[in-house]
Formats: sequence, structure tokens, C-alpha cells
Amino acid sequence: MVERYQIEEFVRQAHRVGDAGLTICSSGNLSWRVDGEDTALISGTGSWVPSLRQDQVAMCKISTGEILNGVKPSMESTFHLGVMRERPDVNVVLHFQSPYATAVACMANRPTDFNVTAEIPIHVGREIPAIPYYRPGSPELAKAVIEAMKDHNSIFLLKHGQVVCGKDFDQAFERAMFFEMACRIVINTGKDHTVLTDAEIANLDAYILGKVAK
Repeated sequence: MVERYQIEEFVRQAHRVGDAGLTICSSGNLSWRVDGEDTALISGTGSWVPSLRQDQVAMCKISTGEILNGVKPSMESTFHLGVMRERPDVNVVLHFQSPYATAVACMANRPTDFNVTAEIPIHVGREIPAIPYYRPGSPELAKAVIEAMKDHNSIFLLKHGQVVCGKDFDQAFERAMFFEMACRIVINTGKDHTVLTDAEIANLDAYILGKVAK
């Protein structure tokens, strides 16, 4: 059973996303797997994430997509629920359209390597797949997103936006913010940027594994 405090927390996190400039007006959507439940909270269709209200939060069964509270979820709910079904480790999915990352998603000659700082391979992902353009809300888009996020935590939707996922709100938010930071660096340098070498990334991996081992 979803508790009132969980809906309140979901709304608070949606506003956090909006306050950070990751979504504007009705762009983007957010979902959260409720602990121990076959239930996800999803921002409602047509709602504005930055000013989401409690009565605009949809409750859906993750396994079937069934709406549990009469609130129609975002048109992108199919891929939100699909990612959660495929990834038991994922509890939060965020589709956003931040200024710089969305600009990169619309570039004719988009870079393919975004490892401009250590935070990118550590938090966002060493590789960021790019999904071809499909109509928002379409079955084709949902299928492509679910497939790409089986083994990636961050993806581009070309001519559309971005999607990240995480074990909790903080991890998803951090991935989105560093995703945007990488794209800001790419654009502000006029794509005349450097990236970490394979050896430098491997050194980061070894350092992180060493910290975990301790």
C-alpha cells in the first residue's frame, strides 16, 4: 500500500528536478518503485514535473501497467515500467530535457565520447547510447529505451531528450546533473574538448574498486 508520505516525497523530488532546470513545463517525467511493492508512482500525463501536485501522481502496477488510482500516467510510462521490470536494481527512472544535453541530442554532428571529467564514467556511464528518434510515447521508443537500459544507466533520445535511472532519487539526480555538465562542457568548448583516455578511466576504476574493497 502506498502511504501519503511516499506521495509527498515523490512530489518533493519532482520539484527538485524542476528546480535544477532538468525539466521545464510539461517536458520530462519521473517514476519511483515503491519499496516492497509491485507499484510505481509516475508523474501524470500532461503534468508539469517542476510544479507536480499530489493529485497528479499516478500509481501503476509495474508487472502489468494497470492504473491503480485513476490518474493517467505519463505517455512514457511504458518505458519507465519496462526498465523497472528488466532492472530489479533500479527504483527511479527520470526522463528529462535539460538545456545542454538536449541541444547535444539535437546536434547533426554529435560527439560520441563524453568522458570529459572523472564524474562522467564514474556516475553517468563510460558509454552513453543514442536512441534514434521515435515519436514520444510510441511503442517503438519504449522498446528501444528498455533494450538500451538493460546494461546502461544513461541514454540519449535523439531529437528528444535523455533518460537516466538509479537505485534511488539521489543517484538518478546525480547522473542527470553530471550528464548535463558533460554536455555543457562539450558545447561551451565548441566541441574542442578533450576526454579521458582508456588508461585514465581504467585507473579510476581501479581506484574506486580499491575504495570499495577497503
